[in-house]
Amino acid sequence: MNLKRKFLSAAAVTAVTPLLFVLMPAGTANAHGYVSSPASRQAQCAAGTVSCGSIKWEPQSVEGPKGLTSCSGGNSRFAELDDDSKGWQVTPVGNSVDFTWTITARHSTSTWEYFAGGRRLAVFDDHGAQPPSSLTHRVDLGGLSGEQKILAVWNIADTANAFYACIDVNVGAA
Repeated sequence: MNLKRKFLSAAAVTAVTPLLFVLMPAGTANAHGYVSSPASRQAQCAAGTVSCGSIKWEPQSVEGPKGLTSCSGGNSRFAELDDDSKGWQVTPVGNSVDFTWTITARHSTSTWEYFAGGRRLAVFDDHGAQPPSSLTHRVDLGGLSGEQKILAVWNIADTANAFYACIDVNVGAA
């Protein structure tokens, strides 16, 4: 009888355990990273500078397949980041700018890329290294002038995804 009781107890635990995981509240994802300075569009949403949807609560979550050119990373939940008429704050900068990323989950990194008008301005190859919690790249804006939208892309080394951030700047106004 003792053996039967142990078997039934083990069977009950085995049956109930998956149910407990389904019923437990899900935690918030630790997320990933975004450009915090100059303030990217998602950083402006998080700060309340511009009224936005759910990106306000998770500026670090703009993730999509590598190779996209949209501020939302192709994620329909964050489509308003692609809206150029939304009233984004434009940061005056000189001929080069320091872009600082805030990293909340330190993924192994292949490259960091910066684009303006469909042209790649800079690439930084990390060869699969893990970034620190804050990382800055100095990017030469290569003869650009006036208001520009800079697309910053963090390409993850061990997945097919990247993180996207757009930063609105006024080159030559600093």
